[in-house]
Amino acid sequence: MNEVLKVIKSRRSVRNFRAGQISQESLDLIIEAGIYAPTAHNQQPWHFTVIQNEEILQYINEKTREEMAKSDVPWIQKTGSNPNFLVTYNAPTLIIVSGRTDGMAWGADCAAAIQNMLIAAESMDIGSVWLGLLRFFFEQEGETEKLEIPEGYQPYYGIAFGYKANEKEQIAPKRNLDVVNYIR
Repeated sequence: MNEVLKVIKSRRSVRNFRAGQISQESLDLIIEAGIYAPTAHNQQPWHFTVIQNEEILQYINEKTREEMAKSDVPWIQKTGSNPNFLVTYNAPTLIIVSGRTDGMAWGADCAAAIQNMLIAAESMDIGSVWLGLLRFFFEQEGETEKLEIPEGYQPYYGIAFGYKANEKEQIAPKRNLDVVNYIR
């Protein structure tokens, strides 16, 4: 099987990371993969904020958890009320992907960049997880300004990166293959 397809099929969301920072070389390659994502009209409307400061990561975890605890959705409220929950799963690196809001398709472009970064990380045996719950942090007034996200950009999602704590190969959940129709 093609190596790229193997990596795509083997990538799993990792929520348990070993201590220790990923190398700068690996980080640069992951970011470069994001930069090379497809983009509408080549606008490249993304910005990447890399956070490796433990105090800031802990702050993001705390503020996210506090806001989640106020949710009307029971499972989100329960998760946010758990003092042990860390939205970044103790990963040593968090990349926040923001989109330039005047971009033609900035959300889709940022999603493509995120997917490229997830696949690039897996190809280097670096664990990653796409963090949708970070929206609880992004929605809090004044918090994104602390992250020095450029004016005109909106944080989209975050991705946690680090070396996998569990090296066992995870089996992919069964996929629904009945999702295609052909018009020829």
